Amino acid sequence: MKRLKPIVAIILALWAWSTKGVSAQSGDQMLDGIGETGLIARYTLEENAKDWSRNNLHGNIQGSGYEFIDDEMFGKVIALSGDGKTYITIPGELLAGEESLSISAWVYLRSAEGAAPLFDFGKNGKSTFSAAPAGDNGFMAQVGAYNTNSEAAALNKWNHVVVVINVPEKSFATYLNAEKVSEVKDVEVELKQLFDGRKGNDDQFVIGKSLAANNASLDAKLHDFRIYRIPLNGRQIGWINFSALHKEEAEEMMRNRQEAELQEFPETTPQLYNVYLTEVPTIEVETEVGFLPRLPRFVKGVYSNNFDGPEVRVLWPSPEDNSVVQKPGKYTVTGRVAGTAIQPKAIVTVVEHNHDHAAPHRTLEAFNLDEVQLTADLHNHETKFMENRDKFVKGLLVTNPDNFLYMFRNAFGQEQPAGAEPLGVWDSQETKLRGHATGHYLSALAQAYSSAAYDPAIQTGFAQKMEYMVNTLYELSHLSGTPKTAGGESVSDPLAVPPGPGKVDFDSDLSEDGIRTDYWNWGKGFISAYPPDQFIMLEHGAKYGTDNDKVWAPYYTLHKILAGLMDIYEVSGNKKALDIVEGMGDWVHARLSVVPTETLISIWNTYIAGEFGGMNEALARLSRLTNEPRYLETAKLFDNIRVFFGDAEHSHGLAKNVDMFRGLHANQHIPQIMGALEIYRDSKDPEYFDIADNFWNKATGDYMYSIGGVAGARNPANAECFTAQPATLYENGFSVGGQNETCATYNMLKLSRNLFLYNQQAELMDYYERGLYNHILASVDEDSPANTYHVPLRAGSVKQFSNADMDGFTCCNGTALESNTKLQNSIYFRSADNDALYVNLYVPSILKWTDKDITLTQTTAYPKEDHTTLTINGRGKFDLNVRVPHWATKGFFVTVNGKKQEVKAEPGTYLTISRKWKDGDKVELRMPFHFYLEPVMDQQNVASLFYGPVLLAAQEDGPRKEWRKVTLDADDISKSISGDPQKLEFEIDGVVYKPFYETYGRHSVYLDVTLK
Repeated sequence: MKRLKPIVAIILALWAWSTKGVSAQSGDQMLDGIGETGLIARYTLEENAKDWSRNNLHGNIQGSGYEFIDDEMFGKVIALSGDGKTYITIPGELLAGEESLSISAWVYLRSAEGAAPLFDFGKNGKSTFSAAPAGDNGFMAQVGAYNTNSEAAALNKWNHVVVVINVPEKSFATYLNAEKVSEVKDVEVELKQLFDGRKGNDDQFVIGKSLAANNASLDAKLHDFRIYRIPLNGRQIGWINFSALHKEEAEEMMRNRQEAELQEFPETTPQLYNVYLTEVPTIEVETEVGFLPRLPRFVKGVYSNNFDGPEVRVLWPSPEDNSVVQKPGKYTVTGRVAGTAIQPKAIVTVVEHNHDHAAPHRTLEAFNLDEVQLTADLHNHETKFMENRDKFVKGLLVTNPDNFLYMFRNAFGQEQPAGAEPLGVWDSQETKLRGHATGHYLSALAQAYSSAAYDPAIQTGFAQKMEYMVNTLYELSHLSGTPKTAGGESVSDPLAVPPGPGKVDFDSDLSEDGIRTDYWNWGKGFISAYPPDQFIMLEHGAKYGTDNDKVWAPYYTLHKILAGLMDIYEVSGNKKALDIVEGMGDWVHARLSVVPTETLISIWNTYIAGEFGGMNEALARLSRLTNEPRYLETAKLFDNIRVFFGDAEHSHGLAKNVDMFRGLHANQHIPQIMGALEIYRDSKDPEYFDIADNFWNKATGDYMYSIGGVAGARNPANAECFTAQPATLYENGFSVGGQNETCATYNMLKLSRNLFLYNQQAELMDYYERGLYNHILASVDEDSPANTYHVPLRAGSVKQFSNADMDGFTCCNGTALESNTKLQNSIYFRSADNDALYVNLYVPSILKWTDKDITLTQTTAYPKEDHTTLTINGRGKFDLNVRVPHWATKGFFVTVNGKKQEVKAEPGTYLTISRKWKDGDKVELRMPFHFYLEPVMDQQNVASLFYGPVLLAAQEDGPRKEWRKVTLDADDISKSISGDPQKLEFEIDGVVYKPFYETYGRHSVYLDVTLK
């Protein structure tokens, strides 16, 4: 009992520290209060060496001297005999690209003789990271040349051992039963020097035996061996220990726990320009009954000594309902300004609701990918756009389609063709998300085919892959619900699908021995890489997890598949692709149309399990392609009513500008918003437009990091979630497990682009430029198509890239296939009546405006130079609309055929040039770049440095514990910066700053800035 006292103290302290407000989604969002993105692998060792994380890094038990036995404390555990031949191996690529590392395990030592290690991870057979009982010498852990020694782990009792390598803190520590028992400081080690981490390499990771050539192996019982990619702190280790010993109490207490360990600043710390701020005048806004007002985030301020400071970021309260605007009248909202005592006020006038409230029409259309070609820059240099595109195009060309069809054939019990190999990671045999990468692959093939108009041979290769994929999926989909043999039994009705053969209920067992393959019972039209059980289980309340009674986002996977097939249909006209989508659309309609509304509300608000991607978008699109209204009605069954409308009565929610997505999983909800906009396209119901428009405004204004990413919460403790409260990135963001999930930015760009087709607000394309340059372009590895999942932005971070060989996909590896095969898709738009052209992005390219018989060539070195030339070939009258970026505060200059134009260009708008264009006309645009800071809204001395559209990252030579400190001139920060603008390489106090998209080593994107 004495041993538990410090643990209980930790738990009680955490309980008192519990944060307020956010209502977490149901499901296994966290493991012992730690977001699942921090977990690499978990081996419970109850009946096998299976990895119970979502990463499927399964181990193997070597030898025969083991058994699974009953245990009074943990139920089932593995017992290793210590015979010298029995141990557990785990995959060598497990630690690829990781920065820090923590190992947690429960061990019951029956003997410490021989000093057999608990684990030993090495490269090329050389031990580099291990932990072992060392007899009379206590317990010893080693990483590289560093050792920690502590008291011995007691024999014949359970001990909780945790070993932590904290690279930013330069420490190496061992915990025994939740108490730190040893620590080494000033540890100079990088994991990439210890482990290769690639498939097929020589890394050897073993549990229970030394890598050395001896026969020592562990004589012990083992339970719950975990590997984390984050350096666990004492509180987290206390949680793991406490929850194992007091499971029920821990589950009750573990709600919305906030991670600590972000640098704190005293209240006296100057916060950039706010130190000179004296007043923020009261503003007035108007709104309609029922609709929360959209308060301006930036307000004109008054500064001391006539200082010319920027507009002031005001942090307004964010109600969770619309009770304050239920009747006409006036009320006052009081905000705050970070780092000051100033409390700005807004007087809100509420007027009667306008029942003619309407949303804008879609007035613009996008060009097809084959109408826009990326080109070299002004100096004939390959651009980052071309570089990233070519990495993915070349990678996709050599992929084997049968690998992406493997799990589909597996689900339908079909023989695999010669040479077919299963994909890994989230598409492996037992993964409940398998098939998701195939959907991305289908979209990428369609986009690469269309984009490759510059090379007919490449187009032919992608055309063949598309046809093969569609033909195979078509054959499989037509097996569903039809007899295996003529005259045999079958179930064609999707509502009548029975449990698998020999089973009394549905389950999600996808193991080779457990998967059902009775496709004749699945209902007509069904297609997936797994049987229908997950869809049916979800209807009955199944949660997210790896057990066979849990599911993993079945509709998310389906959306990818349907979207990919429709992409192929639209670029190739292959009617089989559309036939597959219609069949599955009918299957979904049959099942969901009979599910009660209250059940749907519950399902779509279940963490991860209820993640449906953009199913509403896909079905609304299908309705438009087929002119079949029932698909649009099915799309509406995917309304996330709580988030969209507040409740079944549509009382508030995003439709009335109420933020209901705080604290929720970001990428689970962004595609849903895109779906709302797609429903609006055909339904013309303004509620759906308001949902999309209000969401975009809130996401980019209150949850956005400087690279354009919108998730990465410490509170709730999940790097994939929005922060618990809006506009609190510093208080609740910067998760230690990373932030800015790359596929979330992929979806934010998609939403921004499509909103712009309705409402030509330059801020939408300003955001698009930000996210495209500073996240999407920055997400690809230097020498391969490997790409990022999360992009860490803490001080001294490093990007982690994966999937160089396109053989093992996470969600972000999937969207990367799409992002990098459509990089040109938003450079230009045209008006629906072909009377106007919009130039949104300044990228070297050629546009073929087929409907106008116009070719426009954009020649530029942007963003390495601040000007671009638009050359028009052809003749015709149209408006040329060019974006004046929000940052272009030093002027925007225009010449036509060498003649300066007298224009009034406002930053953050579009400038229109109207004329009857002649062949060879040239328009030259110049927008002088300058340096500016973008601070974190609630801790403004922490800021990112930009030059024009480009985020500059400090190039670090090692990990950091605190933000890099810089002092800049308050009147003109450029006076403190030197360097070469044409190389986009600068220096501050001897430290190099480069574009984040050209940064591959350690970096600091945020700085601790002082102005003088």
